[in-house]
Amino acid sequence: MSKSSYKRAERVADQIRMEVADILARKAKDPRIGFVTVTDVDLSPDLRVARIYVSSLREGESEELALQGLSKAVGFVRGELGRRLELRYTPELIFCQDGSYRYGRRIDQLLDSLHLEEDSKD
Repeated sequence: MSKSSYKRAERVADQIRMEVADILARKAKDPRIGFVTVTDVDLSPDLRVARIYVSSLREGESEELALQGLSKAVGFVRGELGRRLELRYTPELIFCQDGSYRYGRRIDQLLDSLHLEEDSKD
């Protein structure tokens, strides 16, 4: 893959991230999608498939409900995206849970517990 096509895929992925976030915030009516943030988009080199990573501040069952709502709304979101982007083909959208927020929070908890153990030893 040439360097220029890589940059194009990166630019298109960033545009998709912004547009999908806007569509979900302004146009999606499903209450399950309410507290969802689009964190990243991985786009295939041929621009045909976009894997959209989302995170939710709500945990547990609410995360699963949000993903269910997103999978129901994928056709609507793809149609809106097709109207907004000037691409020959609108990519197929795949919504995925982004666990980096939860992972980061767990690391913070572990570090805090280490600091508490050090303080109790002193």
